[in-house]
Amino acid sequence: MSGLKLNIAANFLGSAWAALMSFLFIPFYIRFLGIESYGLVGVFLILQATMTIMDFGSSTAINRELARLSVEQKHAQEMRDAVRTLELPYWGLALIAGVILILTTPFLSSHWLKLNRLPTETVTQTLRLMSLAVALQLPSSLYGGGLMGLQLQVKYNPLLAFSATFRNIGAVLILYLLSPTIQAFFIWQGLAALLQSLMTGTALWQSLPKATSLSKFRFHLLARLWRFSSGVGGISIFAVILTQLDKIILSRLLPLDLFGYYILASTVASSLNRVAGPIFNALYPRFTQLITMERLEELKLTYHNACQLMSMLVLPIVIVVVFFSRQILLLWTQDAQIAESTSLLLRLLIVGSALNALMHVPYALQLASGWTTLTFYTNFAAALVLGPMIYFMASLYGPAGAAAVWVFLNTCYVLVSLQIMHRRLLPDQKWKWYKTDVGKPLIIVMSITFFGKLLSGYISTASFTLLFIITVYATALLCLVSFTPVVRGPLLNRLFGHQSMRYDHRENRSRI
Repeated sequence: MSGLKLNIAANFLGSAWAALMSFLFIPFYIRFLGIESYGLVGVFLILQATMTIMDFGSSTAINRELARLSVEQKHAQEMRDAVRTLELPYWGLALIAGVILILTTPFLSSHWLKLNRLPTETVTQTLRLMSLAVALQLPSSLYGGGLMGLQLQVKYNPLLAFSATFRNIGAVLILYLLSPTIQAFFIWQGLAALLQSLMTGTALWQSLPKATSLSKFRFHLLARLWRFSSGVGGISIFAVILTQLDKIILSRLLPLDLFGYYILASTVASSLNRVAGPIFNALYPRFTQLITMERLEELKLTYHNACQLMSMLVLPIVIVVVFFSRQILLLWTQDAQIAESTSLLLRLLIVGSALNALMHVPYALQLASGWTTLTFYTNFAAALVLGPMIYFMASLYGPAGAAAVWVFLNTCYVLVSLQIMHRRLLPDQKWKWYKTDVGKPLIIVMSITFFGKLLSGYISTASFTLLFIITVYATALLCLVSFTPVVRGPLLNRLFGHQSMRYDHRENRSRI
């Protein structure tokens, strides 16, 4: 198995395990804590996402820098110095982030969140524990970016899997055996966050090539990395605004229990990042290397293979959830009220998340090319209009209105931003993305799932419903495999022992 395929496989396994841990225990969290306290878990997710602003693009910058330097063996000292140069200020930023969050907790608990049964003092204590957990987890992003840049996903993902297992199983045991309180839950989250940062940092330093002298903080490296890092940081700021603004506004407009339903749907929809993220994390350093070596034909091939793989993995999940959202939620939570209150939200949010996931590969190509301005200005323009749109739609139509804005935003990315990108990068490949990479897979999955939805009316028991939904998904996935060359060729090779597809990997030294 090639290095890229092995890294993608490792990313998927690690991400799938983390998703399994999350989904498996969410019903237990709601059962132990109640839906209102689970709304505070949603606030925690907002704080985690918001504080990624403090990263300022450092994790993406170290990813690109280590991928670029790893092409040649002579850069060992520079690689170690680059990590040290970003590591020291990063821990300082994490401390600043924690202090900022702790100082804002009285305002959030007293004037922002709408509480029903939870005492204000309890919420304030919980928010402080959240702040500590968020600050302790921030450095793991930098170290993870470094491991990704070294293309050590096989080493990084077991750490993520262990952290997810430790975090979720430990939390349930704490709630069940010691104290079924939201404070106990977040004390454990803080311990798990610290452990994840320490393990990831140790793994990165052990993986860097040996150098002749100790690693040092170097201002000239910081200055060189700053331009790219600041561009990515600007993108990150607006990305946080665009992905979290609906939750921030709804946390103000809705009672905490109703906000909990929205967070539940958002958590399920955002799980598509568990699919898109592994592909992005493996491709970004690979794209960087191909661009550095000016291998244009191989870049095109890798780009379309990745786009088709993304469609094959994302679309069956999304379309099945859209058609069977209420049944899936009922089977998962065993709560009819939750299923009824969340199903429409889930359908809207997961469609928006699917469109967003399909843009991950084009975005990786932009970053690998060092081009950050397109996404920066696109997100800036979207941020100017998104807040008023969300507030207006949420005021008129409730949480479903906010979810509809998420669909609209990502539709614009696919129809507008992608067009602009392909005028500069791989300009002759745009329509292949729309027709072959996404269009055909979408038509296949929609046809199969729609037919399955018509047949589902004849099923009445829960066990047969679950089996039927799995069958519809598996059928759609298998049909896509048979129509997706990047998967079909290697699969036929394994089954029949012959080369079913041949690709020309001749290097083309033309510049992008």
